[in-house]
Amino acid sequence: MNDPFEYRRKRLMFRCWHRGIRELDLIFGRFAQAHLAGFSGEQLDRLEALMENSDPDVYCWLTGRQAVPAEFDHDVFAKLKAFIEGAE
Repeated sequence: MNDPFEYRRKRLMFRCWHRGIRELDLIFGRFAQAHLAGFSGEQLDRLEALMENSDPDVYCWLTGRQAVPAEFDHDVFAKLKAFIEGAE
């Protein structure tokens, strides 16, 4: 394996497509397809931590119904938000 993060990326790709709520599966799955290959180890850490939250919480953060907690207000969340808003 040339890429030390290949296993993590594959595992995250699966998790992104299988969150539970179909809408978030589509959001996270498409986002992962577009961005995972370029993520650093630290960005993978942040995405994994974000994935540990419940679907309703993440959905509320993405839609602006609730403020994003400080620990998840980072570059990966900003990329995800821009991705669903079509800014990328």
